[in-house]
Amino acid sequence: MSDQRDSVSVVTGGAGFLGSHLCDQLLAQGHRVICLDNLLTGSVANIEHLSGHERFKFIKQDVTEYLYLPGPVDHIFHFASPASPLDYLEFPIQTLKVGALGTHKALGLAKAKKAAFLLASTSEVYGDPLVHPQPETYWGNVNPIGPRGVYDEAKRFAEALTMAYHRFHGLNTHIVRIFNTYGPRMRPRDGRVVPAFITQALKNEPLTIFGDGRQTRSFCYVADLIEGICRLAQSDYHEPVNLGNPQEMTVLQFAERIRALCGSRAGIEHRPLPVDDPQVRQPNIALARQFLGWEPRVSLDAGLEQTIAYFRGLLAQGRL
Repeated sequence: MSDQRDSVSVVTGGAGFLGSHLCDQLLAQGHRVICLDNLLTGSVANIEHLSGHERFKFIKQDVTEYLYLPGPVDHIFHFASPASPLDYLEFPIQTLKVGALGTHKALGLAKAKKAAFLLASTSEVYGDPLVHPQPETYWGNVNPIGPRGVYDEAKRFAEALTMAYHRFHGLNTHIVRIFNTYGPRMRPRDGRVVPAFITQALKNEPLTIFGDGRQTRSFCYVADLIEGICRLAQSDYHEPVNLGNPQEMTVLQFAERIRALCGSRAGIEHRPLPVDDPQVRQPNIALARQFLGWEPRVSLDAGLEQTIAYFRGLLAQGRL
């Protein structure tokens, strides 16, 4: 995002992993930032370094409830949602509510303030894809009543609602479909593969692989993702855009990379594959390259080294 000094930006879910990094970036670009989070899965620890910042304000707020903010608002970034399998399996109703009611409230605020709106959607809208890699034109293969459906369908509904506000109310909206992202501030026990493998490797505990490990994933470093989101927010493109790293590898290959970078002696432990677990996941980022001039720049090893250093710090503090 270009310099937007004195713009007022609202980040829902701003105390989460991605939301907190977005708050940092917006502040660095001169924005005034209002962070809304009910701390269901977010943490004050992610934004405590911003305490006392003259252009930052934190409000503990459930965005599924009445949403009112005095004064002007220029941008709304809707990132509020449980975002890991463990979270949305533990909080299925809250996940559906924030995708539906929370998105409705955030869009209503954007309409009232005449603000631009950006929805943080997900690659999970593609489900267990039958098209590979996944372009934005693919409609997905989602089990609406499976255990993962509460997240997948919440985000699919949120996308539909966002496009309805764009078409019917003329709201300036953007939709980012976020593929696997990693970096500092991930929660150690959120159930995602990056924190799970790093935590296990640092403790020399067996790395847990579900299934045979031949399912594939791709991993984008958080700084690259936030850069793409800021570019999308300033663009004139309103359809969904994939942001992620197209470099694909098997989960087993990724486990070996983590073990090597951590210098770990940990073994491998196989467990049954969860229901509806995607077998492939790789973004087609042609649209991001064309309309945003964006592609990831941080190599996997460089990003993992930063992330491992963060988790080593947590281990030293007894927080792993």
